[in-house]
Amino acid sequence: MLMGLMVVAIFGGGWLLWNHVEGKERIALEEEMCIFCLEEDRILYPAVPPLQGTDVEEFQERLKELGFYEGTIHGIYDSETVEAVKRLQNSRGVEIDGYVTEETWPLMESPMEVAQAEGARPFTPPPPGKVSIQADIQQHTLTILSDGEVYMVYPISTGKAKTPSPIGDWKVIEKQKGWGGGFGGYWLGFNVPWGLYGIHGTNKPWSIGHSQSQGCFRMFNDDVGEIYSWIPVGTIVEVIDNRTFPLSKSKYRIGQTGQDIVFIQRKLREKGYDIGYSDGRFGPATEEAIKDLQQKNNVPVDGIVNEEVIKILGLEYEQKS
Repeated sequence: MLMGLMVVAIFGGGWLLWNHVEGKERIALEEEMCIFCLEEDRILYPAVPPLQGTDVEEFQERLKELGFYEGTIHGIYDSETVEAVKRLQNSRGVEIDGYVTEETWPLMESPMEVAQAEGARPFTPPPPGKVSIQADIQQHTLTILSDGEVYMVYPISTGKAKTPSPIGDWKVIEKQKGWGGGFGGYWLGFNVPWGLYGIHGTNKPWSIGHSQSQGCFRMFNDDVGEIYSWIPVGTIVEVIDNRTFPLSKSKYRIGQTGQDIVFIQRKLREKGYDIGYSDGRFGPATEEAIKDLQQKNNVPVDGIVNEEVIKILGLEYEQKS
C-alpha cells in the first residue's frame, strides 16, 4: 500500500478530478504537485556529480551544530561535507569512510540527548474520553485532547519552509508499526489530498522543537510510542498556524484541492458558514458557501473564488509579474 502511495506521490504532477454536482460532470485539473513526507534515509556517499537534497541540508545543519562542519548549508554532499562526516566518524570511534548510512544518524546525538533518551519514563494512562489531536506549527507542539480538553502536550518537529506541513483538518486513515530509520518505528497517516503526511517517530531527536521535517510531524520515539495505541483510525487532527499566507493564484473552483483551499475554507468558517472540516477539498459545501457569500455581497453568483471573493474573505493572492 505504501509503495503505491509513494508512486502516486512521485509521479502525480497533475491529475483529473471528476465530480458529479447538480447533475453535471465537472472536471478540474489539479495544479499542485503531489508530494510526500520523505523521511526514509538514503545512503549518502561521495559521488560525481555529488548527491543533493534536503536530507543533505539537514545533515550539514546538524554537523555544523556539533562543530564538525564550517561550510555553507547548500544541500550538496560535496568533498567538504564528506570530510566533516569523516571527522564525526573519527570522534565516535567508527569506521571512517565518509558514508552516511542509517547507523550514522544516531552518532549525531549529543551525550546529553542520549542520557535523556535512556532515562526512566513514567506510565501515562490512556485518555478517558474521545481523542482528538491539535498540532501547532508555530509552537512545535502536538496536543492530545480528551473530550475536547487538553490531556497531554508533546514537542514535535514540523516542516521546513521548503517542505511545509499541511495546515487543515485531517483524519488518521492509516496506522503502521515497525518502520525504522527516519520514521522511528510508528506511522499515523493523514488524508491530506495533495500528498502523504502523518505523525511518526525519528532518528533525529535533535530536530524536535524546530521546523526541520519534510512536512510530517516528528515526535520523540517514546512519545509516539505512547500515543500510538490511543489514536484510532478516524481520529481528527487539527493542524493550526496563526500566520497569514497569501493564496498562490486568483481563481479557484469546485474539484480543486490544495493548501489554498484550506485557507479559503477557514475564512468561510470564520464568517459563520458550516462547511464541515477545512480539508483542502473544494466540494459542494464550499461551493454553496461561496455562492451565498457572493449573493450577500451583490457580486455575480457562480461559486467560483475570484479576486472579488478573495477580497471579501480578507485574503490576498500572490501577484504574478
